Amino acid sequence: MQSEKGITLISITIYVIVMLIVVSVITILTQYFYKNVDVNSASEDFNQQYTKFNSYFSEEINKEGNKVAGIGDLEGSTEGAVQKYILFSSGNQYTFIENNHAIYMNNVKIAENIESCSFTLGTESNKTTITVIIKGDNAERTTTYTLVE
Repeated sequence: MQSEKGITLISITIYVIVMLIVVSVITILTQYFYKNVDVNSASEDFNQQYTKFNSYFSEEINKEGNKVAGIGDLEGSTEGAVQKYILFSSGNQYTFIENNHAIYMNNVKIAENIESCSFTLGTESNKTTITVIIKGDNAERTTTYTLVE
């Protein structure tokens, strides 16, 4: 009798087919994982931009004796471009420019990739409040700030 040592052609073919199936499954799972990571990165970017804006704006709101000097649409803005602003007595102005999809404090960009932003002045319990609505990346954040007087 002959010794049956070694690998047959059929066993090699089976090994190759099984390895191709395993590699294909791993590739599909990896693509699904990275696709979900990209979706999370986009929403995290909006959260980061909102957090940056919120830190600057909260600091402005908490300045002792700071008052709202003006609020509304910016006069002289370019045609078709929405520019909403809020001006404080400290001299700082926060402006949303729709064409740039950004919020500026004076001339410094503090948040980007913003679809819309609005500032609304109000009163609650004899205190001045400012409601800010920011939209971006299919998310919306509404925050009401109370001025320190």
